[in-house]
Amino acid sequence: ERQLKILKQVIKCFENGLPLKDIAQVFEILNLCAEKLHEQQAFTEPICELIQLCGLPFHKKRLSDEVSYSLTVSKAIAQLGYLMRVPSSQVRIQICRCIISFYNGEPPKKLLSGYQPTSANYKIQMAELGGLAETLVLSLALVENQLPEKLWVLKALQYLSSSGENCRLMLKAQAASRLCVHLNDADPSGQLVFRSSEILWNLLENTSKEEVVNQLSNLECVHALKEVFVHLLMHGFRNYDHQLRNDLLVIATLVAENPAAPMIESGFTKQLIVLATFTEVKIPNPLVKGLKLTYSYEDFELKKLLFNLIGVLSKDPCAIQLLSENDVMPALLYYVKPNQKPGFHDWSAAQYEELQLHAIAILASVAPLLLDKYLSCQANTLLLVFLEWCVGQDPFFGQGNSFHGTGGRGSKLAQMRYGLRVLRSVVSLGDDAVNLNLCDQGAISQLLDILKYAANKSKEKEDAILLEIQADILFILSTLCENDLHRKELFCYEGVDMLIPFMQMDPNKLFSGLGHSRLLFTALDCLWSCVIGCYIAEDSFLEKQGIFHLLDLLALKQKNLSNIILGILVEFCDNPKTTSHISTWRGKKDQTAANLLIQLWREEELDLGVRRDQYGRIVDMKRPIVSSFQKQQEVIPMPANCPSFAIVEITENIRAKLYSLLGKLGFENLPGLSAKDFVTLAIIRRYLDFKTGEVWRELCAELKEEFRPVSSDEEALKVISEVSEDVGGMVAALQTEMLESQQHQELREEEKAYTKIHNAHKQREVVKKSWENFLARTSNYEALKKAKRLQEKSIEVSRSKPKSQNIVVHSTDIKGLGTTIGSGRLVTVESTPHQLVGGPLADTDLALRKLSVHGGALKKIKR
Repeated sequence: ERQLKILKQVIKCFENGLPLKDIAQVFEILNLCAEKLHEQQAFTEPICELIQLCGLPFHKKRLSDEVSYSLTVSKAIAQLGYLMRVPSSQVRIQICRCIISFYNGEPPKKLLSGYQPTSANYKIQMAELGGLAETLVLSLALVENQLPEKLWVLKALQYLSSSGENCRLMLKAQAASRLCVHLNDADPSGQLVFRSSEILWNLLENTSKEEVVNQLSNLECVHALKEVFVHLLMHGFRNYDHQLRNDLLVIATLVAENPAAPMIESGFTKQLIVLATFTEVKIPNPLVKGLKLTYSYEDFELKKLLFNLIGVLSKDPCAIQLLSENDVMPALLYYVKPNQKPGFHDWSAAQYEELQLHAIAILASVAPLLLDKYLSCQANTLLLVFLEWCVGQDPFFGQGNSFHGTGGRGSKLAQMRYGLRVLRSVVSLGDDAVNLNLCDQGAISQLLDILKYAANKSKEKEDAILLEIQADILFILSTLCENDLHRKELFCYEGVDMLIPFMQMDPNKLFSGLGHSRLLFTALDCLWSCVIGCYIAEDSFLEKQGIFHLLDLLALKQKNLSNIILGILVEFCDNPKTTSHISTWRGKKDQTAANLLIQLWREEELDLGVRRDQYGRIVDMKRPIVSSFQKQQEVIPMPANCPSFAIVEITENIRAKLYSLLGKLGFENLPGLSAKDFVTLAIIRRYLDFKTGEVWRELCAELKEEFRPVSSDEEALKVISEVSEDVGGMVAALQTEMLESQQHQELREEEKAYTKIHNAHKQREVVKKSWENFLARTSNYEALKKAKRLQEKSIEVSRSKPKSQNIVVHSTDIKGLGTTIGSGRLVTVESTPHQLVGGPLADTDLALRKLSVHGGALKKIKR
């Protein structure tokens, strides 16, 4: 009794809250009282009152007290969890109330003198630091059979699970498994399922989802989850029950994603499949007998969740048989029909559209797994009719409210998008029966019409959905027409015209993020599969200058495009008309195709780290075309049926395709090449020889790793290696000769240029000197007389000597003429007219009256 009185005095002293400095002593008292409780039940009330004090705000003297006492307080709060061992319902409930008060406690009514309350979140932080949540989860084992205490513990855990740190601590104590196992325990209040599901949700949101699912993936948990879900489905009538049912279905879906979860073994999978399809197909099953879905929002969500669960189960190979047996395929195909009237008369138009799109989206995942059911239900026919309705003129305005309806508001684009996805997923399997069934129903022609429709829509306004629709159609056509000449011929009549605009796509759009890049790739794939191999289609493509468009794309030098374009061009070269188109093409700055291909080769070798000197010549004669990555590879002996790295390397870059294409064009007389191009061309021309040498070198290295060849084999391998090295040296010598020839040519051209410049300067000097002489004769009379004498002397010397003395020589000079120009019958002198100033011309024998003055100069009169 004395101890109880002392306890009451202590409680009275701290009735307004515990100071931080006294918390350690208070909890020591609590532990002592807990030990006494086994003997004397009278300690129950004091313990509860002390625990209640712990729920009040703590008091501190200084601001630093919260940090200084953090370790002590965290250990003390952790003791609350350990006190759950006390075999008293009253104490356990009080502990839970105390923990809950950490989150919604009221401020103290009266402060201790000289003290102030700790911060609002202080206790919550200390609870996390002390690991209270983990201890409380472990205490669930102590209250399994006491429902009131269990509910209080769950309520406390519900508050604690609001933080990530507490959730990690709870998960460490296997909280997910411990809670799920007891979901189906008897509880008239319904709080057990509600609080447990809330805690599970918090664990999923705040911790690793995979770890939570792993804890739930045991037979006992799945069975409990199934039982409580079915109970709520069959007997729940309140809106609250329906919401809780949907929450549990989401958790079950997450568990079903784990292949290790025993969903099938527990029978839960079959029940869920039956529930997902019972409104579309009539299956005799006791579970759905008398079950009716209302058209409330919660039941609408349930329907969508069940559809989603079918998509999850389709990823589990073990569930395929169940999907087939329970008529999942007919149930999903029920929605593949025009939206003339809602399928269920009480669904709204928006709800039915969302269910329809969701069902068709799930069908795209399920159909490839159930091909027999797909064909038996005539799914191809349904889809083609559905797609025909999508491009038709029937009035229909999509709501576009759901995830699957994105971009389809006011149109049928969402329906078209998901219908094509189903076809794409089925056709991609390459099943002959499915593809033949499609083609027999005119799918190729219909798909081209839809492609044309989508392309016209895309011209009005481009968006990601229209681009995706076009890409899917091109992919389906590629799969259908590949390796079938008749289908290629059906395609070529309209398809080639449809492909050309894709080749003319603006290069800037490739990086827009809308899907232009994917669309271009599918168009190129369609060209390869639907055109190449059919001469009618090939000729049509050539006539429409398709090769020019391909080379324009190749000139962009996009690495992801170059590989496929080069492959197409190599295949096209089997058509003899192709090479002339390639040779005719001219790019920017009059670039030729040969120059473009050689540039691509140089850029590829630069990326591969192949050694070349500054002029592009071979540096390593033994391994002329080996990349830097190849040099780092160690020799690994491999079986004969495994390709070596030298062979695998061919498929990993574009050099082999460039070699093949230049080989088709011919290595001689290629236009538009510079000396540097010819140097590179010498390497390309010997690519096959160099690659053969690589393979032999790998073979030699592998043989030496495994065993020593006999002398004759070793000699043969040595000769082969030397031959390969000689080819490298020969190419290097040829490259040097080309460069020297080019250098000499440049020198000759330089000399010609200098000679031309020199002659031009010399001519200017002659003209200048002639002009100076002319000025001297016109301004200096002595110079004129001297020039006249020189002229007469020159004339005299040029005359032939008379052969006879009797020959009369007539003078050719004009008397009184003072000029040094050669005399003739008529002379025009640009000078002042004699009528104005007179002058020596007035006394000559020339008939000046026959000349007229025009503009101050004498000119001839035309007769």
